[in-house]
This record gives sequence, C-alpha cells and structure tokens, in this order.
Amino acid sequence: MQDLEEFIDEASQGRLLRIEDDLGGGFVRLRISEAQRRQARQDIRCVEDAVIELLRNARDAHARSIFLATSKSGDMRSVVVLDDGDGVPEDMVERIFEPRVTSKLDTLCEDDWGVHGRGMALYSIRENAVDAHVAASIAGQGSSFRVMFQIGDIAERKDQSTLPALEGCARDGWKLGPGPRNIARAAAEFALSVRERCRVYFGSPVEIAATLFAYGRRYAQSPLSSVERRCRIAPAKRLSFCTDASDFAACAYELGLDVSQRSAYRIMQGEVAPLEPLLGVLLRRTEHGRAAKAASDVARDFRGLKIAPEDLDDFSRVMKKAWTVIAESYYLDPDIDPIVKVSHDAVQVTFPASKQL
Repeated sequence: MQDLEEFIDEASQGRLLRIEDDLGGGFVRLRISEAQRRQARQDIRCVEDAVIELLRNARDAHARSIFLATSKSGDMRSVVVLDDGDGVPEDMVERIFEPRVTSKLDTLCEDDWGVHGRGMALYSIRENAVDAHVAASIAGQGSSFRVMFQIGDIAERKDQSTLPALEGCARDGWKLGPGPRNIARAAAEFALSVRERCRVYFGSPVEIAATLFAYGRRYAQSPLSSVERRCRIAPAKRLSFCTDASDFAACAYELGLDVSQRSAYRIMQGEVAPLEPLLGVLLRRTEHGRAAKAASDVARDFRGLKIAPEDLDDFSRVMKKAWTVIAESYYLDPDIDPIVKVSHDAVQVTFPASKQL
C-alpha cells in the first residue's frame, strides 16, 4: 500500500495525495493532513489577524492596488478589502469560505506572518465573524470582501485611531516605530512588506469610496445608469460610473461600503479628497514632524543663560529674606543661605531645610 501511495505521489507530483476534491477553476479542497501541514503561526484571534489574512489574499491574487476600509458602530467592526486582482469566480464566492478550500495548491509560501496558502484563512475568518462574504467580484478584474465582527466575540486593540510612525530613511530602509498594534499598524506593516509590488490605501468607508471614485475616473467614458451594465465593470472602477449621489450610495453598498447619500454627494462634488497610499501618508507625517522639529531647533536660543555675580548676590539676599518668613511659620531654621544654580535655560534655588529643636 505504501509503495502504491509513493507511486501516485511521484506520478502526480504529490497533487493527488494532497487533494480531497478538485473544485475547478484552480480551486481545490485539501485533505486534512495537507491543511494541517499548512497551518500558519497564528490563528484568527483578533480583528487585526483577520485584516492581515484578507490583505495577504489580495496580494496573492496579484493585486496592484488594495483598498482597506474599516469603521466601528457600537460593538460592530466593519472591514472591507477591495482589490484589482484576479477576482473570485462566480461559482466559488461561497465555497471559498468552506474549510480547507484554496486556490494555492502549488504556491505555498512563507512570509512575515508565517505559512500562507493553507486554505483555511477565509473559513477561520467567517467562523469568528458575524458575517463574511464576497460583496462583489469579477474573475480577472478584482473583488471586494466585507466582514463584520462583534467586538467581545473577538478582540481588537482599544486604540484604533493612532497611526504608526515611520522611522529610518529611504537609503537605510524604513521601519515602523513603537505604537499600538491596531488595524492601522497591521495595514502599514503589510504595506511595507509589499511596497515593491502594490499600493495599499487605508481609511474610512467614505474616504475609500472617494479614493475609488478618483481611481476609476481615468477609465469612465460615460455614466452607466444600469446596475446590470455596471456590475460587469471591475469593482474598483464602478463608483466612477455612477450617475448621481443616490446611485453612488447604492453602488458603494453593493461593494460593501456604507456611504450615505449626503457623503456620496460630497464625494462627487470633490469635497472629500482621495487618499494617498498609506506609506505616502506615513512618510508625509514623518517629514512634517522632522520639519517641525528642525523649525523648533532653529527658533531655540542656544546662547545659554548668564547672570552677573553681583546680580546673583542681590537675588540670593532677596530669597533668604523670603525664606525667613516661611521658616518662622513652620519652625524651620531661618538662618539658611540659599543655593542658587544657573543652568543653560533655568535658575534653580535650593534651601537645605532643617527643623529647629
């Protein structure tokens, strides 16, 4: 029996003994033993883990642009990852969330977050989410995934408003400075790792919608009022084909983005600026911080503080007289000479206090 398995494994280059079911279109369901072999170093234990897995999937789908939108309402966290990659075939939009289903049978890889291609990331995400589904997809043109988490059922960092800071320089390489390991940091770590391959945009649903509107404008020749016609356009380009604010809000909803009609109107009027890629945002913040520090250093007086000895003697006598008043009230020795020190930018006065017997 073992000889037969070895023969089959060699003849099929190991494919048959790894596959339980060939689902077509490059998708397969792995055998349990193969799925276990592909276990990543971490499971989905928090929202940030799920974000990384969704971003990795977009990268592996050959996306050149990835748009990450996140928002929170009460205890519900919404995460939308939209890309211009390979997309998901129509007959696989549900099956990709089933256990051990993957399109990466022969492209198993390891990156900064462990082994990828295990085929269980989307299944694990849905198991931890209130809802997880493909909001929109066209094979060969990209997709949009929307996931809803209930905070409490799954953890997330309390501080989700702080953006990480970049440290270093282009010559020596950039890295992230200290800060909360929130969704923004997870996105920034990922953006750094794929900076040679694709761009990552990160923001609120309204900001991402404005970015997609600008992104697709170069392709939009004329508005498309027909939803059926618009749904044949790549998800990342659809918003630019909308005819009015109502149409825009409805299209955004179809992509998984919660955008009010008022916000849609503001976007279409150019009142909401599109986002820069996340690394560009962080780089600009870093350069602004360095410029502010440089300006502060220029304005600072480096001459130091100097006081003439005779003026120090007069000042010391005044301080001693003031000390006498306090000393009498608190039974302290009034006959104390103050110690006066002049530093670069301060005058320090010290009274060695001692109680009277």
